[in-house]
Amino acid sequence: MGEPRRPDRVAESIREQVATFLAEGAKDPRIRGFVTVTAVEMTRDLRHANVFVSVMGDDAAIKATFEGLGSVASHLRSMLGKTLRLRNAPEIHFKADESIAHASRIEQLLAQIRTDRDAVADSAAGDAPGPSGTAPSAE
Repeated sequence: MGEPRRPDRVAESIREQVATFLAEGAKDPRIRGFVTVTAVEMTRDLRHANVFVSVMGDDAAIKATFEGLGSVASHLRSMLGKTLRLRNAPEIHFKADESIAHASRIEQLLAQIRTDRDAVADSAAGDAPGPSGTAPSAE
């Protein structure tokens, strides 16, 4: 087991830098809502970086945020080149990461299943025969 590949190390550094930039230095008013950098994938030649972000908000806010991210990409590229001291700064491509939204939807569905199952169990317990072998009377 050798050291991790260089693109993996650079990708992790880029993820950290982009997250910090978005949290502290992004001045574009279109970047709104809760933006999380979830992953970065680098090409082997370190020329392109796919930055996966998750944006919470309505469709209009998400669309505006991606437009804002597209406009700050060139500034971010130059900043990354200086900060990480890369000979050629990678071209930044922002991609939507839907995994958090999918996980939230799955949690919601599981909670609904639990609620439905508990409701069925409660109604079945009310229909069960009592200790004397007869069904409980509805008084």
